[in-house]
Amino acid sequence: MEGKITKALSGFYYIESEGITYQTRARGNFRKRKITPLVGDNVVFESSNLTDGYLLEVFPRKNQLVRPAVSNVDQGVVVSSLVEPNFSYNLLDRFLVSLEFEDINPLIYLTKVDLLEDDSLVNEVKKVYEEIGYPVIVATEDETSLKQIEATFSQKLTVFMGQSGAGKSTLLNRIVPDLALETGEISSALGRGKHTTRHVELLPIAGGLVADTPGFGSIDFLTVEARELPRLFPEFVKVASQCRFRECSHINEPNCAVKEAVTEGTIAQTRYENYTQFLNEVENRKPMYRKKK
Repeated sequence: MEGKITKALSGFYYIESEGITYQTRARGNFRKRKITPLVGDNVVFESSNLTDGYLLEVFPRKNQLVRPAVSNVDQGVVVSSLVEPNFSYNLLDRFLVSLEFEDINPLIYLTKVDLLEDDSLVNEVKKVYEEIGYPVIVATEDETSLKQIEATFSQKLTVFMGQSGAGKSTLLNRIVPDLALETGEISSALGRGKHTTRHVELLPIAGGLVADTPGFGSIDFLTVEARELPRLFPEFVKVASQCRFRECSHINEPNCAVKEAVTEGTIAQTRYENYTQFLNEVENRKPMYRKKK
């Protein structure tokens, strides 16, 4: 039979197939083949009843995240606070680049709007990112913004991400009250708090699957190569064909269409500045060495 892993806990893999959930264990050869099944995996399994099945094969993944440990993600909701903690273009762009690298569709959700004195920051952020093509939803006190998010869940696997204190847990609690996540006590970078993510579970919501975790805060570019980074900025890609050099890095090359667009204001200065910082980080990171087993 075929199905999808919706929860992994204590060595058991819970697989949903045609509306029924089966409890399974992985065959021993997975360890020899260095395959770790993940929540979100599409798999082949066998089972004569609901509690004693065996996971036989994992289909190839289109992507996978480290925190939360989930694969085949379609959509990432980046929850960004506008105040307390203050809004950061740099941090938001880190999440967006990470999602672009894994071919995951981003959705930006702005929180704590009610704490602002005026709408200037909201309008500015919306303008920058909507012009790129990213959907931006602004939190509302009524159910409007929740309905907007839920409308994007259908036929997708969605995860939430954002810095600690941005309002991820509050948002998930409003969407799925049964989660009862502890708010304000979770560090997505350290994984600490009363609702420490010991396992990931996918919940069926609005015709899709949503991870019950506050998301992940791992935003170091450990696997992105310098030559790949320009392609992770969609607005760069739109004009890059007009650059003088095909493999333009948009830094020191003459007749660079990206730099011209920044000067003209059609590409946001904040985006270009963050790109140059990220590129510097990628070019100067220390090589990773894997320990021999």
